[in-house]
Amino acid sequence: MKHLIIILITLSFVGISAAAQTSLPSSAVEDNSSFRPENMVVLQATVRDAQTRKRLANVNVYLPGSDIGTVTNGDGFFSLKIASEHLSEKLVFSCLGYANTKVACQILCKEAEATVFLNPTSRVLREVTILGGDARHLVDAALQRIEVNYTLHAHLLNMFYRETIMKGSRFVAISEGVVDVYKTGYQEQSVWKDRARLIRGRRLLNQKAQDTLAVKIKGGPLQAIYMDIIKNGDAIFDSESINYYDFKHEHADMLNDRLHYVVSFKPHVVLDYPLYSGLLYIDTETLCLTRAELSLDVSDKEKVNRIVLKKKPLGLRFRCRESSVVVTYRRHGDRTCLDYMRNVIRFHCDWKRRLFSSAYSAVAEMVVVDVDHTPSSTIPSSQAYNDNQLFYDDAKEHWDEHYWRDYNIIEPTESLEKAVLRLKKK
Repeated sequence: MKHLIIILITLSFVGISAAAQTSLPSSAVEDNSSFRPENMVVLQATVRDAQTRKRLANVNVYLPGSDIGTVTNGDGFFSLKIASEHLSEKLVFSCLGYANTKVACQILCKEAEATVFLNPTSRVLREVTILGGDARHLVDAALQRIEVNYTLHAHLLNMFYRETIMKGSRFVAISEGVVDVYKTGYQEQSVWKDRARLIRGRRLLNQKAQDTLAVKIKGGPLQAIYMDIIKNGDAIFDSESINYYDFKHEHADMLNDRLHYVVSFKPHVVLDYPLYSGLLYIDTETLCLTRAELSLDVSDKEKVNRIVLKKKPLGLRFRCRESSVVVTYRRHGDRTCLDYMRNVIRFHCDWKRRLFSSAYSAVAEMVVVDVDHTPSSTIPSSQAYNDNQLFYDDAKEHWDEHYWRDYNIIEPTESLEKAVLRLKKK
């Protein structure tokens, strides 16, 4: 569990310290996006539930036969840049509980305000044959098939990363960037050779004194390494820690047009560090674990603070109210690798001898926008992130409207765009 304790939370900077400045290595600001075609077209649309017309967030959008993809934002909107040679193909839209939908790229390229509707799949999937009748055995079987289901060769993920911090309902900090994540094959179930580096990044900060807290917690882009629960054998379910949990079958569900077992788990022991509970989604045919929803037990303040907090001012009281993580995987050809991560942490801060506390929420998400399956080399240690670096300190470039012109990103929500305008004015 060592690596899990080091990096439990994705947020690299909680509360804002305007004085926190570190120099960014020159190797980390090179503008070398792995996706920059000369003849580029932009596809965009809003994704909705076909029955309720509700906007759907975190829908996976990708171009079959390629490694290009993204997800919809909190408003259900996405944009994706592709080479014009792919205009004759179709985009795939995949979301938990919905049937996959394919839409011609040409349609999304021509329509400025296109809408894509997804049809819910039937949730009455109770009569699914359960492997061995034991949920624990099913999880064991999925972990034993890692070498069959996941990529066995080194690969380089090009990922977009964004973290936002809110005080109450107001955004007080926004930072985002593109990172490369080098991973060895999944059969090793070890992350000591895996590395991440910043390609470029930017940030905005609210300079109001009452919003400034010199509180830092651990995480950042290294979540793509440490919270890859399949690749990192120390994350949750290694040969020892799996015995700390009880497993139970839930109703099966559809994901990416494939039936999935859904297994819930929760700890049945109390240790000197907090444990997770959550849901695991396992493909019924391949036994490939394709999605995990994790929630950290935050009931013991002292336990959580020991592993979450990196720094806080003397006299400030910090209380974590929620820490949740979603990890998803996507198939590339006949092998599966990491695709998307989202972490939410909510907490309260107050000062001794003060009556009221302030509520903060922080969200970090990162999505794979391209994959190099045959990288020529690893990431040099001189360029690699380490546990002591903070993404917010490094992402210091100027915020302008053309910053992501040549990159695929997670589009900002409408509320985030308004926050950007407000913070830029200040």
